[in-house]
Amino acid sequence: MKNQVYFKYLSRISLLARVYRQLFLYPMINSLLKDRLLDVGCGVGQMIAFRSNSVGVDVNEFNVNYCQNRGLEVYQMAFDILPFEDASFDSILLDNVLEHIANPVPLIKEIKRVLKSDGHLVIGVPGLRGYLSDADHQTFYDEARLVDLADQLGFEVCVTTYTPLWQSVLLSQLMRQYCLYTQWKLKVA
Repeated sequence: MKNQVYFKYLSRISLLARVYRQLFLYPMINSLLKDRLLDVGCGVGQMIAFRSNSVGVDVNEFNVNYCQNRGLEVYQMAFDILPFEDASFDSILLDNVLEHIANPVPLIKEIKRVLKSDGHLVIGVPGLRGYLSDADHQTFYDEARLVDLADQLGFEVCVTTYTPLWQSVLLSQLMRQYCLYTQWKLKVA
């Protein structure tokens, strides 16, 4: 029941939000990605539909069925297990997913396994208001916490950006849509 409710929540998106995503958010995210993309926690597949050469996975069977019925390449995943071979993707996206996971280390290790050595991992997390607006959110991330997590797992943060405008404590507190995006690359040994 919980998965069906969350699918319905993701499916309800306003016209303004669709326009914002198509004209601003997805092009910005796309600029941080390269070549073949895996969207982990792809939801209803909006980014996959926007960007060619993209594959999605989700733990929610309602999301997966919806995406597959739209003709998108999306697969069901078990928690912390990606159904792909090592070094399969040039880019991996976790857009508003990380905050839902109490312990992200197993998933990010699995992402590291399927990411090519010169690949990009892009992580988007909500600001404070967005974080507080969803009872399913487990962990709040700010820039320092993401940098620490990246370092702990053998990545370095190369790019940091905030949407829709710029870094702002006030916007983080006032706007549900305010997000922090970071681009990670594997550390060179």
